Amino acid sequence: MSLFMYGSMEEVSVDWRGKPCKANKHGGMSAAIFVLGLQAFEMMAVAAVGNNLITYVFNDMHFPLSKSANVVTNFIGTVFLLSLVGGFLSDSYLGSFWTMLVFGFVELFGFILLCIQAHVPQLRPPYCDMVSNGDHCEEAKGYKAIILFIALYLVALGSGCLKPNIISLGADQFTRENTKQSKKLSTYFNIAYFAFCMGELIALTLLVWVQTHSGMDVGFGISAAVMGIGVISLASGTVLYRNKPPRGSIFTPIAQVLVAAITKRKQICPSSVEMLNVSRNNGPNQVFDTSFNTENLLHTNKFKFLDKACIRTQDGKNESPWRLCTVSQVEQVKIIISVVPIFACTIIFNTILAQLQTFSVQQGSTMNTKIIDGFEIPPASLQSIPYIMLIFVVPLYETVLVPTAQKITGNDSGITPLQRVGIGLFVATFSMVSAALVEKKRRVSALHHDETMSIFWIAPQFLIFGVSEMFTAVGLIEFFYKQSLEGMQSFLIAMTYCSYSFGFYLSSILVSLVNQITRSKSHGGWLSDNDLNKDRLDLFYWMLAALSLINFFNYVFCSKFFSYNPSLSNGGPCHDDPKARQGSLEEVYDI
Repeated sequence: MSLFMYGSMEEVSVDWRGKPCKANKHGGMSAAIFVLGLQAFEMMAVAAVGNNLITYVFNDMHFPLSKSANVVTNFIGTVFLLSLVGGFLSDSYLGSFWTMLVFGFVELFGFILLCIQAHVPQLRPPYCDMVSNGDHCEEAKGYKAIILFIALYLVALGSGCLKPNIISLGADQFTRENTKQSKKLSTYFNIAYFAFCMGELIALTLLVWVQTHSGMDVGFGISAAVMGIGVISLASGTVLYRNKPPRGSIFTPIAQVLVAAITKRKQICPSSVEMLNVSRNNGPNQVFDTSFNTENLLHTNKFKFLDKACIRTQDGKNESPWRLCTVSQVEQVKIIISVVPIFACTIIFNTILAQLQTFSVQQGSTMNTKIIDGFEIPPASLQSIPYIMLIFVVPLYETVLVPTAQKITGNDSGITPLQRVGIGLFVATFSMVSAALVEKKRRVSALHHDETMSIFWIAPQFLIFGVSEMFTAVGLIEFFYKQSLEGMQSFLIAMTYCSYSFGFYLSSILVSLVNQITRSKSHGGWLSDNDLNKDRLDLFYWMLAALSLINFFNYVFCSKFFSYNPSLSNGGPCHDDPKARQGSLEEVYDI
C-alpha cells in the first residue's frame, strides 16, 4: 500500500484487531466522542501543571524569576516539539491509537512523580519567601532538580506524543470518500477546540484554585487522576475506532526524492508532464507500491527542481528508488516544503502565548487579587477568562458565523483555513498592546502612587488572545490536516504543534537576549530582577507587539503565493477553478 496513495483509491481503515472496518459499526461521531474525552481530560491535567508551573518553580523550587520563566517555556516548548516524535511513531510504526495508549501512561507516570515530589519535603528545598528574601533562598539542585526535570519531561514526552494523534485519530473517524462525513471535518475541529477550551477552563479555575489553597501536591495528584480518566476514555472506544494502519517510515520516500533530485541536478526537466515517471513497478527493492495514475495526485509547477527526481535515464526499469521517484512522491515533498512558510509565520504568535503563561501570571501576583471579602482569585486563573468566553463563542461561530459565511463564500468551512489563521495573527498583536499599556499603568501606580491595581486590569490581554487563538489554532490544524495525504496526517499535524514549541523556545531566547542587550552598570536588564516593579516588562511587551505586526504582514505575503495541490479537493478548491486554487488571504485583505 502506498504512503502517497490518495484520490480515487479507497482509504484503508481497520478495527483494533486489524480487520477491515464496517461503515455502520466503526467511526463517526460516536467513536470520535471518546477521543474528545481524552482531549478534554488530558488538556485539563497538563494545563493545570503548565499554567501554574512558574508559581511552583519560583516559590517551591526557588529558581530566580527569569530562570523560572525559562523553565516553563522550555517545558511547554518541549511538549510541542515532541509531537513530531508522536506523529512519526504513529504514521510509521504504531498507529494513532496504540501511540496514544502507550504515551498516555508515560504522561500519567510523570504526573504521579510530580505529586510525590511536591508532597515529600525532603525532595524540595526548605521553605523560603522568594519575594522578600530571594537572595538567601536555597535553589533546588542535585537530586531535587533531577527529580523535577525527570517528572516534567515525562509529562512533556507523553503529552507531546498524544497531541497530534488526538486530532488525527478523531478526524480519521470521518471518511474522506463519504461526502457527508467529509463535510463534518470542520465541525469536528471546532468541537475538538471546544473540548480543549473546557479542559483549559476547568484546569485554570478549579484545579489552580486547589493548587493555591490545598497545596501543589494535591493539585498535581488531581492532574494524575484526571489523566487516568482520560486514558480510560480513550480505551473505552477501542472497538469503535477506524484506525489507519502504519505505512513504514515516512521519511524514506521524502529522502528518496531529495537524493534523486540532487543526483539528477544536471538533467533538463522535460517540457511535458507525461514524460515524468508516474508509477514504479521495477524491482524487488521497492518498499512502497506507488502505481497509480496522475489523476490521483496531479503534478504542479512549483519547486520544479524536484521534478528531476522523476526523470527516467534508463527507461526506469532498473533504476533504484533512490534515483527514480514517482510524480506522487515528488508532489508530497512539494506540499511539505510549501507549508513551511505558513508554519513559520505562527511562531511569533506562540511567543505571545508564552508571555501569558509566564510573565502575565507573575504580573497578576503583584496586583489586588481580591474579588469579594474572603475570596481571592489565583493569578494563574486569569488565563481561564478567554476560555469562559470561548465556550460560548465557539458554538456561536459554528452555528451562526459559519453558515452565514458559507452563503457568501461557498466554502464548506465558511472561510478558508488560511484566512482564519490570518485573522487570528492580526488580532494577536492587540493582546500585547493591551498588556504593555496595562503594565505601564500598574508599574506607575505601584512606584509613584503606592496603589495596587485590580488583577482584572490584565483580563483584556487574555480575552483578545483567546479570540485570536480560536481563529489561528483551529485554522492551522484544519489547514495541515487537509493538506496531508494518507500516512502523513499525524506528522503534519505535529508540525502545527512544533510552531508552539518554537514559539516558547523563542520566548526563552528573547528573554535572555533582551536582558543582555538592555543590561547596564546600574541595572541588570529589562527582565533581570525578581521584582516586576524594577523591571521594564512593558517595553518587552511593546517589542512583541511590533514583532507580531511585522509577522502578520509577512504572513499575508506568504499566503498570497500559496496554492493548494489541486488533487487535495478536501483541502481546498478543486482544480477545475484555477482562480479558486489560490486559497490565500487575497479575498479578505483585497490584495
